Amino acid sequence: MIKRQKASIKNCIIHKVGNKFNDTKNAFSDDAIHFDEVTYNLMLPYLLKPFVSATESYRFHHHSDIGLNEINTYSEKLFKDEIDFVEASKHVVTHLYEQSNSAQIKTGDVVICHFENIQYEDYFTDAIGIYKIENKTEFFQTYLEKGNYDIFVQKGIQTKKVDKGCLILNTSDMEGKIVFSVDNNTYDTQYWIMSFLKIKYPDDSNQHTKNCIELCREFSKDVLQPNFGGQEQNNFLAKTVDFFKENEIVNIETFKEEVFEEEDQIQLFEDYKKQYEYENQVLIRNQFDVSERVLKKQKQKIRTEIKLDTNIQIKLDVDAPDASAEYLERGYDEEKKMHFYKVFFNEEG
Repeated sequence: MIKRQKASIKNCIIHKVGNKFNDTKNAFSDDAIHFDEVTYNLMLPYLLKPFVSATESYRFHHHSDIGLNEINTYSEKLFKDEIDFVEASKHVVTHLYEQSNSAQIKTGDVVICHFENIQYEDYFTDAIGIYKIENKTEFFQTYLEKGNYDIFVQKGIQTKKVDKGCLILNTSDMEGKIVFSVDNNTYDTQYWIMSFLKIKYPDDSNQHTKNCIELCREFSKDVLQPNFGGQEQNNFLAKTVDFFKENEIVNIETFKEEVFEEEDQIQLFEDYKKQYEYENQVLIRNQFDVSERVLKKQKQKIRTEIKLDTNIQIKLDVDAPDASAEYLERGYDEEKKMHFYKVFFNEEG
């Protein structure tokens, strides 16, 4: 998460990237952009806004030597003024072009920026931004000719969101440079993150919190709902959120004891956890610090509705873990041969 109030653009350039699979070529600029005031005031927030709300960061990696990670190397040289900005930007686009090993990979504009005064936590730093614009929007343009207004269609870049982008901060922790990334066109999830940037999540509380909550969400969907019903599923999710809110440190053994009442459900959770770790290539730590920022973001993804085949939905409050067990009762009507829910309340809101 960054702040952009004092940020400025030191250098910015635009190139076009092709697709070697389709034999479309790159097209390079030879000089940086010289902004007018109006364009600059639109471009700066357009490029930085995607990272203001980003809670999860990445780190560069390489299977043998981090010094062989191309984007890490070029950004480091730019931060140290060891390479010309225009020359480095061309190398970045060439590297991006080399990753286009499929007809799915879209051509587009590549914007590369060197920012100054990006606020990260409680200090300011510079940063390198790399953006790929893959989709352009049609819009109407009016013009005056011989006393009459006419209209034609042009294609341009939306200023609401970037298609793909990363922000590399000139600051590091024990695992390397801090990198943020966005990808709103996820037609090939490996292309931007794994092939071009070669980044991964760090081994920190943000990632551990995310991994564990995603495990719980998938377990509730794949195991609890089919075997025990929507009430049990949502009760578990509400207890999970409550446990993370009430504890600064999550211990998995304590977590299981508090959220599960039946021993067989604990065993189901343990079995599912092993399978989930193997299939998703993640490790759920037995103990870790809770990231409040990630918890808040993950909580928004949790859906606590019981959807019935009679076109009725019962929505439960994820922040009220005891409400489902206390005020919602599930049963079976022998006469109608149907399941039912009984809801207790004092008055309608």
